Amino acid sequence: MENLCVKVHQLSKSSRYTSLLQKWLMTQSRTPVQFASFSEVQQLPEKQSIAITFPLQDLAKFLSPNVNKSSFYIFKPNQRDIQTAEAFFIPSKQHIIDYSTSAVRMDHAPEMAEPEVCFLGRSNVGKSSLIKALFSLAPDVEVRISKHPGHTKKMNFFKVGKFFTLVDMPGYGFKAPKDFAEMVEPYLTQRTNLKRTFLLVDAKEGIQEMDNIAVEMLEEFGIPYVLVLTKIDTASKSVMAKNVLQIQDFVEKNAHTCFPQLFPISSLNYTGIHVLRCFIAHVTGNLPLSTE
Repeated sequence: MENLCVKVHQLSKSSRYTSLLQKWLMTQSRTPVQFASFSEVQQLPEKQSIAITFPLQDLAKFLSPNVNKSSFYIFKPNQRDIQTAEAFFIPSKQHIIDYSTSAVRMDHAPEMAEPEVCFLGRSNVGKSSLIKALFSLAPDVEVRISKHPGHTKKMNFFKVGKFFTLVDMPGYGFKAPKDFAEMVEPYLTQRTNLKRTFLLVDAKEGIQEMDNIAVEMLEEFGIPYVLVLTKIDTASKSVMAKNVLQIQDFVEKNAHTCFPQLFPISSLNYTGIHVLRCFIAHVTGNLPLSTE
């Protein structure tokens, strides 16, 4: 992996830049939703705007020329696509976005005709924080977040109007519910309107043993899934680059039902959130991408 790593002098500059950008975001932000809207991101200087919108594209320029970066650009919506997708996450009287219900068993899950996506990952990987960030333009939506691992004990359903549903799944690993397998496996294998599973991985840790088990389960049942790299604001550029390349190599060699592109995100400063919203709208069949 050494020959694929980031150029050291560029990484040190990037790390300083990221730190300064985060401090600037904090000083400029008067509310928790600063830069939650893509229109606010577009007002930033171009480098900052790209860094927040397309974190993989921002990372690519620091990688060695021989690194295969083709998977970084598979899903690359234009600004109009991102703005169109954002509209799905803004509530109105005609477009209600809200928590719907919870379930502890598949037979307790609500029957819904709308397309569905779910979020799966280890305890404390940031599932609830990610969903809260996705819904940051709908502040009345209650997404419970805890500092303690294993807070989510049920499958929590959030309706996005009449278009699609987001499901926050219990975390696996430490503090997982005792009946995790009995709860999650039937949902993943029997939910006919499930369009994509988002498997979350911590940016500082990369794919761990428990994540491998989750991947094996998804692959065994042929469930389409996407890898999301969370908490990238807590990882240095060098660590993030190492894990991105390792995950890319892992997907190329071991995955068959995984979307080839990784989605790095930060729920703190909304890096990658706008493109992830766009991807969700797209895979649920609500947003054909522009051809321009």
